[in-house]
Amino acid sequence: MERRVNIWRAVDKITIVIFLLLVILGWLNIYAAVYNEEHTKIFDFSQRYGKQMVWIITTLIFAVALLYIDNRFYFFFAYIIYGFFILLLFAVLIFGKEVYSTRAWFEIGPVSIQPSEFAKAGTALAIARYLNSKGQELTRLSVLLPATGIILLPALLIAMQPDMGTTVVYLSFFIVLFREGLSPYVFVTGILMIVLFFFTLLFNQLYVVSGLIAAGFLLSFTVARSFKTVLKGMFIFLLVGGIIYSVNYFLLKSLNINVILILSLIFSGIAFLWHIYRYKAKGVLIIYLFVLGSVLYVNIVDYLYHNALRPHQKERIEILLRIKSDPRGSGYNINQSVISIGSGGFLGKGFLRGTQTKFRFVPAQSTDFIFCTVGEEWGFVGATVVIGLYVLLLLRLLFLAERQRSAFSRIFGYGVISVLLIHFFVNIGMATGILPVIGIPLPFFSYGGSSLWGFTLLLFIFLRLDVARHEYLI
Repeated sequence: MERRVNIWRAVDKITIVIFLLLVILGWLNIYAAVYNEEHTKIFDFSQRYGKQMVWIITTLIFAVALLYIDNRFYFFFAYIIYGFFILLLFAVLIFGKEVYSTRAWFEIGPVSIQPSEFAKAGTALAIARYLNSKGQELTRLSVLLPATGIILLPALLIAMQPDMGTTVVYLSFFIVLFREGLSPYVFVTGILMIVLFFFTLLFNQLYVVSGLIAAGFLLSFTVARSFKTVLKGMFIFLLVGGIIYSVNYFLLKSLNINVILILSLIFSGIAFLWHIYRYKAKGVLIIYLFVLGSVLYVNIVDYLYHNALRPHQKERIEILLRIKSDPRGSGYNINQSVISIGSGGFLGKGFLRGTQTKFRFVPAQSTDFIFCTVGEEWGFVGATVVIGLYVLLLLRLLFLAERQRSAFSRIFGYGVISVLLIHFFVNIGMATGILPVIGIPLPFFSYGGSSLWGFTLLLFIFLRLDVARHEYLI
């Protein structure tokens, strides 16, 4: 029997209050960031703060509408919603408006819509519906692969725009998989891949590969507890490597040292399989596969870094890692951002008194770098308040997710948390210079209608599901 629920009595008011505070504070800081002495009225619709107010009003109407939609609609139409947004991502590649070499927007009259912002909600719904039907079975490859496909399909389409910042956001859905039973080994592997990525950029590729191979032999000794076994492995590796090197030196003359090391690792591993089979050395086999995979990954990263990334994207990463310095070029945004935040001191310079902000030293200061305005005009105290609001929001959503009786609602809740977390962490990390600039907005704070609607869609679908938390969807 269906239970009738008073939506406004049951909806989580703490989350709504935090949402409203972030939206209002964001609007005030957008006003400060693009303040024009010739247009001082805060409701001037010719300026960004006036346009943002229109988006805020429509967002509030949109949020109320989401709460009145039956919660079962989101469950039964999850795949259809996901498919619709996938079609939009395909369509934008063909019919979209190109801005700064990125084709990510539909232009409808004076309004630009970015479908990738809305597709986050579709992806969260689809992954929640899929995992709800499969239960805690992510240890099975037959379950893990389709779940991964649901995440990677929109991510790949967005990467083709290309919008690498938003692509990274979609990878946050793997946090949901981890919560729902994904092996911790996979999670640790992901962390190691990130570490190897930075090692590949910071150090000579040959040194990284050599270090991985040496680490493999050392780990094999700790697992096999046999110095003789490790010596056999080293002998086979050196013998095979010597043969391949000689063939290349005298005949092929086309292989570089990295290719020789990879081939040596592959063929010596095949030659050593007899020992693994005879002594059932599964630990040694795992270490070998890990080292081989790591070496291949390092080479792929190196190739993609030098051939797939655009020059300005490589420069941003190199500046972040202190590989190069370009304070007047690619590093300008980060340097000016850090200066702006630092100049605010403890209490800030005051509303509309930020000199860095007023004289437009920081590009995109109403969108990607909106946190600069907070730091300069409101200081350490204001920045702490804003960060505190986001932390409270994430903790509250975590509490709401864990109290759901329906697996679908819980999983969707974790999807919302993952998206908001990565946006919050990366955006503020960009502004403070600890992460590379990949261009993603601060939720509910940055200027932009698509992002505001997209985050609202995520949040208020979850709040509607929470209203009906005592009901089972199926």
